[in-house]
Amino acid sequence: MAAPAAATGLAARAVTDIRTGRFERSLAGLAAAGALITAAEIFTEHDSASFGNKMMWWPIVIMPTMVPAGIAGAVSRTAAKTVLPVASAVVVANGLQGTFLHWRGILAKPGGRSNLRYNVEMGPPMFAPLLASMVGGMGLLASLLRREGDR
Repeated sequence: MAAPAAATGLAARAVTDIRTGRFERSLAGLAAAGALITAAEIFTEHDSASFGNKMMWWPIVIMPTMVPAGIAGAVSRTAAKTVLPVASAVVVANGLQGTFLHWRGILAKPGGRSNLRYNVEMGPPMFAPLLASMVGGMGLLASLLRREGDR
């Protein structure tokens, strides 16, 4: 079954925008949506660990700032070049910090390095904070791209 002509035209335009680096609005919106989902996931994971370390609250506070920044970046060219990269950089930095803290938590489990395989499987997720950093990276990339509709 063939796709409707309107959908095909819309998809072709999106592909052309992406190929020419005109993806700022869409990527800013995707970063906002990704931040919302990621913040919810971080909250549930840290809540299941009873927020045992006070540092667990940092991503709960920082990640949601990407939601309004991403929405603003999708709506406003100025916000995409000012607010979005600042919020995104803070999220990236927090994700890198979280990666360090997670790895430190794995090594602090009983047995440390000598029990590394078990500790990696049962300890804090090694790469989850880097996934949060990717949301910030999406916002940084969006702030560098050209806006859809600009020719």
